Amino acid sequence: MVNYKLLNGTTLAYIGDSYYDLMIRHHLIDKGYTKARTLHKLATKYVAATAQAKIINQLIEKDILTDEEIDIVKRGRNAKVNHKKHNVDIITYKHGTSFESLIGYLYLIDHKNRLEEIIKFSIHLVESW
Repeated sequence: MVNYKLLNGTTLAYIGDSYYDLMIRHHLIDKGYTKARTLHKLATKYVAATAQAKIINQLIEKDILTDEEIDIVKRGRNAKVNHKKHNVDIITYKHGTSFESLIGYLYLIDHKNRLEEIIKFSIHLVESW
């Protein structure tokens, strides 16, 4: 069995990206959106690196994260990245990756309540823009 606490940031981000995307799609469907094109367009607002960077910065600024979660965020932010999205700078991309790492870590260690808290905070924040 893998010790999830030892996984690198990019591996945590890999699973976190998928889980967060799924939760956002679920949220949008629950809000009544049913057309795939509309769902994709709306989901982008939540899952873009720029949005994720703003979310992680707010989580840190508002002192919402535990010390353990901060360590995971730093691991994700400092992970070696060989590529980035074309439409964002490397700092934004790394902050987005740190958010995905946090989500992936919480998912893998099965902290469902905390994961739900962070995702609800994220949704509320994005919808307030």
